[in-house]
Amino acid sequence: MLKKRELIGQENHILFELMVHPEVFPFVRHKAYSHDEFLFLTKKTIEAEEQGKLISRTIIDEWSNPIGTINLYDIENGAGFLGTWIGKAYHGKGYNKLAKEVFFNEVFYELGIETIFMRIRKENIRSIKAAEKLPYTIKANESRKSIFEQINAKNYIYDLYEISKDLYSLYIMRQQSIQDETQALEA
Repeated sequence: MLKKRELIGQENHILFELMVHPEVFPFVRHKAYSHDEFLFLTKKTIEAEEQGKLISRTIIDEWSNPIGTINLYDIENGAGFLGTWIGKAYHGKGYNKLAKEVFFNEVFYELGIETIFMRIRKENIRSIKAAEKLPYTIKANESRKSIFEQINAKNYIYDLYEISKDLYSLYIMRQQSIQDETQALEA
């Protein structure tokens, strides 16, 4: 489902083509306007991860084809901002939720992250609906007022969402409990 970012030519060519789709491109944080620029940004992303500034993964489908990326940017004091994009052909197929859960397990339980923030453009209804479907996500415009004001310094562009390690862990425990109960009833 996820793998570390690499400078593999074919993989980056596919990712670039998926990223420039008009329904995807406006919502990508680090835009590349050419394949060469995309390779340069990927190289910089890999270097930034080596320096502990971000965490970046390629989202792959069940046949190991690259379909998008998931990233944690601006990591500071155990917190960072999530950035995810998936190619248009893969929208609505459940990849977003799966990729997030695999990524959250890694960053929370292996990499020491405590809080993930999502800043989502008000007009990005698709991403807002996806965020609000996640039972461990809370809208944080009021509870994290200083961060909300920082990301909207000039104009109100973004809504702020928060995923804490504690809330995510509670969700995972509940899911495991439900699964255990179901298995017990089937036995």
